[in-house]
Amino acid sequence: MWNWLGRRKPNGATRPARFSPRQVSRVLAECVNEAGGEASARSRMATLASTYVRLDDGGKHDFLELLASQGEDDEAKTRPLVDAYVKSSGSARQLAALHLRDTLAGTSLRILRQFNLLEDGVKFLVDLRADALRLANGNVSLQVIELELLSLFRDWFALGNLELRRITWNSPAALLERLMAYEAVHAIRSWADLKHRLESDRRCYAFFHPRMPGEPLVFVEVALMDRVASIIDALLDESAPATDPREAQAAVFYSISSTQPGLRGVSFGGFLIKRVVENLLGEFPRLETFATLSPVPGFRRWLDERLASATSALVSERGRAAFMRLAERRDPEGELRTALGGNAPADRATSEALEAVLVPLCARYLVDEKNDGLPADPVARFHFGNGARLDRIDWLANTSGRGLHESLGIMVNYVYEPSEIEANHEAYFRDGKLAISPAVRKLLAK
Repeated sequence: MWNWLGRRKPNGATRPARFSPRQVSRVLAECVNEAGGEASARSRMATLASTYVRLDDGGKHDFLELLASQGEDDEAKTRPLVDAYVKSSGSARQLAALHLRDTLAGTSLRILRQFNLLEDGVKFLVDLRADALRLANGNVSLQVIELELLSLFRDWFALGNLELRRITWNSPAALLERLMAYEAVHAIRSWADLKHRLESDRRCYAFFHPRMPGEPLVFVEVALMDRVASIIDALLDESAPATDPREAQAAVFYSISSTQPGLRGVSFGGFLIKRVVENLLGEFPRLETFATLSPVPGFRRWLDERLASATSALVSERGRAAFMRLAERRDPEGELRTALGGNAPADRATSEALEAVLVPLCARYLVDEKNDGLPADPVARFHFGNGARLDRIDWLANTSGRGLHESLGIMVNYVYEPSEIEANHEAYFRDGKLAISPAVRKLLAK
């Protein structure tokens, strides 16, 4: 499989091909005319696919522009259909609307649909859209291609077309390798680390599409515990012994990773969490709490912007002295490293002073800071939109280099209460209302 797409073969890497506009234009014209039968169509699409994947970025950019240009004559085809629609009525207008909609879909989209004839055509198109997103840089032609594919993918990857599957240590090695490569939140350091994350007191679930059976689209890692975790190290410690999952009372979602850049804009992560909650309740009816231990990737950047500007409105008088000391040094990450690395009372005092200022600021960032009316933090936006409640802000929950750099060590617990998920989801999208715990409201008042 995949050799026709020019993937690496056992005897060495495939050299980049030169882009031949004349040759590609000829094949595209045959696609538009739909010459021959299904075998001919499949052969044409295989030729285009194998040509495309061997191109360097410059060649791919030119290929996509040429593909988009196939719709330049669509306007002339559309005008008489528009006139027919305007002049008709009743059932005739409905029929005219169908013909018009089919034509408006565009020639390039009709060509793209034909890649579905190939065994790995869906994966090819997902990767092609990832290229279009990456290479567009304001190019309208490439934007046309990626938006046309997005319209296809929202149908093809609808929830009813996806399969929820549990990944275990006994899953195929190729799938486990992909899991290690795709993990985007907490890097999987080794096979031992992966095995720990798939122990008996852990669960890993992923959505799959039947045309991409070996490719997880999005996956979530879950720890079954006696209480909701507030420190990520407790979940990632490979030496920690497995516990009896039947005694667990909390399911902690500590990593959610989307794996296909070409599916950006196709949302199914929230549905994954809801489906996993249902599965876990069926397997472990003693579970009482479903919560995340989530990063706050935008907090440090937001704070740095505030440190570089006026600070007087950010904190109350009670926390102003500690914050101004922080602002003067302009190195909160360094302050934290000093506090964590030393045992002197002054270091502990620094940590406590930073906590008193930064945790309320993080609450304000998550709740009050908005972009286009939605929470500025992408993780917060995801969980609020899927019906979760912002429950707790955890100080020094992630002291790794990445954790300190992105959020000064802060992580967040979002709680998915099965009886409240739908109401929270509706309130968020209808009224912009965020579900927040009393503890977080208290932080906002500081």
